Amino acid sequence: MKKKSWLLMLLTIFMVITTACGGGGGSESESAGGEVSLDDVEAASMDMKNDTTPVKIQYWHAHADAQLEGLNYMIAEFQKKYPHITVEPVFQGGYPDLHKKLSAAVAANDVPAVTNVEVSSLANFADSGVFADLGPWIKRDEVKMDDFAQGMLNAYAYNGKQFGFPLIVSTSVFVYNKTMLDELGVEPPAKWDEIEDFNAKVTKKEGDKTTRYAFSVPGWDTWYYDPWNINGGGQILTEDLSASAVENEDSLRYLQNFYKWQNDGSMHMGFGKGASDNMRQMFLNGEIAMVQHTSAMLKMYRENANFEVGVSFIPGDKVRTSNIGGAGIVMMDGAEDLEKEAAWKFIEFMTSAEQNIKWAESVGYLPTRKSAIESEEGDQYFERWPQYRAVYEHFDEVTPRMQHPAYPEFSEVYKEVVGEMVLNKKDPTPLMQDAAKKINDILADYE
Repeated sequence: MKKKSWLLMLLTIFMVITTACGGGGGSESESAGGEVSLDDVEAASMDMKNDTTPVKIQYWHAHADAQLEGLNYMIAEFQKKYPHITVEPVFQGGYPDLHKKLSAAVAANDVPAVTNVEVSSLANFADSGVFADLGPWIKRDEVKMDDFAQGMLNAYAYNGKQFGFPLIVSTSVFVYNKTMLDELGVEPPAKWDEIEDFNAKVTKKEGDKTTRYAFSVPGWDTWYYDPWNINGGGQILTEDLSASAVENEDSLRYLQNFYKWQNDGSMHMGFGKGASDNMRQMFLNGEIAMVQHTSAMLKMYRENANFEVGVSFIPGDKVRTSNIGGAGIVMMDGAEDLEKEAAWKFIEFMTSAEQNIKWAESVGYLPTRKSAIESEEGDQYFERWPQYRAVYEHFDEVTPRMQHPAYPEFSEVYKEVVGEMVLNKKDPTPLMQDAAKKINDILADYE
């Protein structure tokens, strides 16, 4: 396939990715970096599995300050189990900064052994051959892959190869003012055809001015409204990923609804600088009854609200799904063999069922292992965080984002359409026709 140089593709990510934060299982034995059969890996690494030669690896990450206590605990526990492996955590900034430094390290042939990768960027990096296929190690150590939520696992697979595991996973949910909705005698809508009635009962207006919006959907990140497109039966690209589909009839349904609800004053959308902070404050002030936001913000809402906070999975129509956010953990293909073995042990430990609940709770993200969720520790977790039950009732409907190397670039095009609708009240339907042409131009560069 003729495509842009991988470095140019990666640089696109740094310009467009935000902090919001389908493939298959890792059953193939050919890595992105070349032909590596299971027999080859067994010959090269079976002895390494029990090798205790001292080795030091770097873990490049984007964990915020609030996650560092949990990270330091995990590294300390890992080094108790593997005293010959020293893990040096290296904070590289937010995802855009991390990815930029990662591409520079690849160009310089001086890479860390293991790193974070933001979920929407997995395809771009994997397509460029910089990540190691974990399939051979998964097979060698007989990892129980069906213990992961399938959608979360698939988010870190690409072209039939498993390049990473989910580490800090979020999804978008509706966070709602349960106290308010209970007083009004209404439930969060589960289906699109319930939204109009919900809006009528919850929205408050004084003349033409809305004083309380029924709900809010963030306009600043396509992660929030891509699932609305899919739930309405639409697509971002055609089935063969060769052309835009955002302008198709079913793909426009959600946006036409947004335009209608925005104009009638029942729905709020934020866009641009400060939009996230503004939406949060409006919700806490009672000016919005329900906000779509990342599940990683639940702790913040619980700590700051003077009302009971509830969580609902976003409503569906033809299907009901929400996309995965956050970051995974991957091994760099350019690492030395001994470093790769250490990196694999670290990846497996960080994502193990034994550590899953403690890790997730310490960083404010979602558990990813079914056995952990179904354990006694999992029951205790839900006693502390009952709001997360709404997510786990739809555990297998939490699905990967669009996987295409050009996604970070072309998603900006239809995000601009949403911005025009939110900021300038423009009808998104004709704008999306023009956006489709731009998307197809971008896709042509990746043929």
